[in-house]
Amino acid sequence: MPKFCQDRTVIITGAGGGLGRAYALALGEQGANIVVNDINADTAQAVVDAIHIAGGSAIVNLDDITNYDAAFDIVKSAIDRFGGLHAVINNAGNNRDRMFTSLSEDDWDQVIRVHLKGHFCISSHAAKYWRQQSKTGKSVNARIINTSSGAGLQGSVGQSNYSAAKGGILTLTLNQAAELGRYGITANAIAPQGRTGMTKEVFADMMKIPEDGSFDKFDPANVAPLICYLVSEKSAHVSGQCFESFGGKLSIAQGWKTGPVKDKGARYEISEIGDVIAALEAITPPAQKVYGS
Repeated sequence: MPKFCQDRTVIITGAGGGLGRAYALALGEQGANIVVNDINADTAQAVVDAIHIAGGSAIVNLDDITNYDAAFDIVKSAIDRFGGLHAVINNAGNNRDRMFTSLSEDDWDQVIRVHLKGHFCISSHAAKYWRQQSKTGKSVNARIINTSSGAGLQGSVGQSNYSAAKGGILTLTLNQAAELGRYGITANAIAPQGRTGMTKEVFADMMKIPEDGSFDKFDPANVAPLICYLVSEKSAHVSGQCFESFGGKLSIAQGWKTGPVKDKGARYEISEIGDVIAALEAITPPAQKVYGS
């Protein structure tokens, strides 16, 4: 059976555990060369060892995804070791959950830095590399895969910083898809549900492995087939989407769009606005509820 990602070189951030580890192992099985980026050297090496044992190709990288110069080194390490780069999977994340009135400036900065800036840094260097290839006449079939969340799609009580970062990642993905397609680069986002280091404390009971041997819907490996397809050359026509993946469920999220319009054809009076809003609310489908509300 042919391998979907044969000889495709992929950088995966936060690949030492959880979803990133599942992606790395699956992509290794599908013939990809993997740069396992993580802040934990031991877990990163364990993933690389597992890929090697299975006959795959991988290296460890410990550079800081939130430092622009270090992110360049991550991209360079892939090119130097494997002769090129075909995909970046921005998976690394953190959380500092607080109700909004308890959220500190540092809580905000650290989550925005890791999620939103971390998504920018590596993708920026990768996109410049691919753009240069395209301009010199080389065929480019490249991928940026970003990680959002249900919190980014609809908000989550106690996670204002995380929700804002994940919402920003969705819009970043739309811009990347619109701007980079001319160079042979696609950009998509995923909003996965799976057992990770960030969920093991808060959702430990809900996400525990079934003892009866039934389908483990929270197994992060359930998301891996989608990732392998998006990394592959077969997905070149798919860009600008956000895929929600949970267990055996897969869907494309429907984002913000202009809803029903009331057009007076002239400037509204302040006294009119309340009635117009009431009329619009009556004909506009409500947003999904914020998680936890």
